[in-house]
Amino acid sequence: MTDTAGLRSADDEVLPPHDWGRRKPEPGTWAAWGFAALVWVLVLGRAWASPLIDSRTLDAWTTIFVAICVQALPFLVFGVTLSATITAFVPASFWKKVLPGKPGAAVPVAGAMGAVLPGCECASVPVASGLMARGVAPAAALTFLLAAPAINPIVLVATAVAFPNSPEMVVGRFAASLVVAVLAGWAWLLFGKGEWIRIPSRPGSTDGTGRWQTFQEAMRHDMMHAGGFLVVGGIAAATINVSVPSEWVNGVADIPWLAILVLAGLAVLMSICSEADAFVAASLSQFSPTAKLAFLVVGPMVDLKLIALQTGFFGRSFAARFIPLTFVLAVVVSVITGGILL
Repeated sequence: MTDTAGLRSADDEVLPPHDWGRRKPEPGTWAAWGFAALVWVLVLGRAWASPLIDSRTLDAWTTIFVAICVQALPFLVFGVTLSATITAFVPASFWKKVLPGKPGAAVPVAGAMGAVLPGCECASVPVASGLMARGVAPAAALTFLLAAPAINPIVLVATAVAFPNSPEMVVGRFAASLVVAVLAGWAWLLFGKGEWIRIPSRPGSTDGTGRWQTFQEAMRHDMMHAGGFLVVGGIAAATINVSVPSEWVNGVADIPWLAILVLAGLAVLMSICSEADAFVAASLSQFSPTAKLAFLVVGPMVDLKLIALQTGFFGRSFAARFIPLTFVLAVVVSVITGGILL
């Protein structure tokens, strides 16, 4: 009840907001709870597994897992920060201005730009979508999508640190990945059809507040995703090293073509961020350098999260054609490059 002045009387019931007690937690809250849950799972898992597993095996697993994560984390953080900066503060119109007007010439230029502008796999798909939405030829945008997470400076430095005695691995990764990206772009230009790809509209924010918000959201999103995939990759690599019988691994590693296909398939399944995958590859010491190169070239271009992202952004028709094309090119070019350099 209210009086003539519009004020509530003392007898009126004051009701709480309709969403009282049901407010959604901030993403950072979910991240904190997720990290705490992971810590408890690891602690309880070790306590449960210790009586069942040889202590030396468990210690070896822990050492390998921690070493992979600790080595990769600085590069992961730096790469995600740069990727979020580019996503938020470099307008998509910039790309249209610097790329040649002819799609055939724009493809290698877009590949070269991927070498100097960092971007992880999760960021490259929406960036490529934004380029297409603003008039960049799909072939050029797809070339950048493949090249940026594979040959940017952060990835190459991480590869050099992971393979300190093999500069040929760094050169091989750069050369093979760039060739695959350009060939895939040209193949789409020659054989791709407009009805095979869906180009979504991506309105961007131009005010400073919106850009900072985009930066924060990109950092949070990419760090959670990339960090999670790094943990999964570290767990998988450590498990392979300590649980798979050495004679099995050696049996696969001793068959060159099978070793290459196994590591290429493993790269797809493990879905490791490109800033961290070199440390996992280096830990697979039983395999040949060419097989490791295939792992490093395939991973940033074809993995489970990229398949999901490309399907969601560009449609199933696109993913069903472009993903197998990229995988085959990545394996073939890796074999040729490894035969020449490694």
